[in-house]
Amino acid sequence: MTAPTAAGAGSWLSDKAIAPGDRLIVALDVPTAAEALELVDLLGGHGSFYKIGMELLAGGDFFPLLRTLHERGKKVFVDLKFFDVPATVASAVRGMARHPATFCTIHGNDGMVRAAVANKGHLKLLAVTALTSLDRHDLDEMGFACEPRDLVLSRARAALAAGCDGVVSSGLEAADLRAELGPRLLVVCPGIRPVLNDDDQKRTVDVRQAFLNGADHIVVGRPIREAADPRAACAAIQSTIVGLFDRAGTAP
Repeated sequence: MTAPTAAGAGSWLSDKAIAPGDRLIVALDVPTAAEALELVDLLGGHGSFYKIGMELLAGGDFFPLLRTLHERGKKVFVDLKFFDVPATVASAVRGMARHPATFCTIHGNDGMVRAAVANKGHLKLLAVTALTSLDRHDLDEMGFACEPRDLVLSRARAALAAGCDGVVSSGLEAADLRAELGPRLLVVCPGIRPVLNDDDQKRTVDVRQAFLNGADHIVVGRPIREAADPRAACAAIQSTIVGLFDRAGTAP
């Protein structure tokens, strides 16, 4: 991983041995497995890693879809943000470890995180820092009274100390994470907007900047799903990723 110079050259571009195609995680934030698989089929070889979360869980299609994606050779990011007393978090993570997921999100204090880490099995645990839909005003309303950057760094330090594999963070804070914590943590960045957006995501960056700031993976949902041509939108993002990592010589 190359640190930026004082003149701004260079970057925090990840040098982890991750296939370029796996650096993009496509968010399947839809209510049914049928809709999710329709998008998976449409994207074809341009999508190898998918996120599934609470919407599919509430609709009842979560675990059947997880198994189907695994059977199709796709990687799965389980985004359920487990948050409860440590014993319950431990049981939930232990149960999730019986399924073929790659990443799993958790939330909460040190006790909750350590309970999850002790039961993660093959899962890579990602601690949620601050949602990309939150800005300073939102954090003030929630009683944190701090800048998003400060909350992200505080939670990331605690996650690393507790044994987490990585964090979920806006790309805006990724460079600060790398500067302070180095390459050890996986940094997964949602809120990626290839163009100017007017939705509920407030702390956003584009694809290129997220990776230059130190992201290992990016999570992209609406800019792909709602594009006039989702396959072309996904292919364009993958092309940007390949260009970045091929030039840097970090592609496996």
